[in-house]
Amino acid sequence: MSRMIQLAGIAVDALSVGGLETCIQIPGWDLAFDIGRCPASVVSRSHVLFTHAHMDHMGGVAFHAATRSMRNMAPPTYLVPRENVEAFGQLFEAWRKLDRSRMPHTVVPIGPGETFSLPCGHEVRPFRSLHRVPCQGYGVWSIRKRLREEFRGLPGPEIARLRKEENVEVSESFEAPEFVFTGDSKIEVLDRESVVGQARVLVMEVTFVDDRVTVAQCRSKGHIHLDEIVERADQFQNQAILFTHFSARYSRRDILKNLDKKLPPDLRERVTPLLRSHR
Repeated sequence: MSRMIQLAGIAVDALSVGGLETCIQIPGWDLAFDIGRCPASVVSRSHVLFTHAHMDHMGGVAFHAATRSMRNMAPPTYLVPRENVEAFGQLFEAWRKLDRSRMPHTVVPIGPGETFSLPCGHEVRPFRSLHRVPCQGYGVWSIRKRLREEFRGLPGPEIARLRKEENVEVSESFEAPEFVFTGDSKIEVLDRESVVGQARVLVMEVTFVDDRVTVAQCRSKGHIHLDEIVERADQFQNQAILFTHFSARYSRRDILKNLDKKLPPDLRERVTPLLRSHR
């Protein structure tokens, strides 16, 4: 069964259950965020961006590299938080000894404040998320061209003449935040990182949705509670939002009932819950 979800024009292949497995893919950009247990479809992704080193987010990485090598695919590129790079290398050294294979790949150490250019032409910029262990989310930005303000409203032939005959630069570059994945985080990531609430598409964890786990208990685990989303509903300017990482204790009915009951209508209509792995 396909996991493909259309979010404001971006096709997303997603799998996420709190504590079990998280892997968010954008096939059109040849990109994945975290790798979970390495679902079969993610083997096709040449770039994987890791948020943190918990097993349910990074556990399948050696299998990913080994499978691509076995299939004679290009070595993957892994963007790894700087604090995890040393142990990440040790992990592969152990698996190379055990598996007796090279598992070729490229590691790009990266952290908040840095930029990585993707082959698709977009730029990746990490930001600090707030989890129980060091964690970072990622924003993906497009670089576009638009007509300079002073030339807007001019007829097309006149713009073409200025460009050709007078060698005038009539356009300018601008950046647009297309996609954000927060990774595991407390709600403060929304308050601290403006791109979270402004990106065209937001993928955000919402692990707990009712009082079986209180907001205080949720925060102690480094996660987000639905009640905290409700308190900040006006901060979400995104066109489309995918809520992920729901606890396995919840059924599809539990999740939908609480979203429908608690979220304001304007926010609810933009929210898609990731329910595939919930009964």
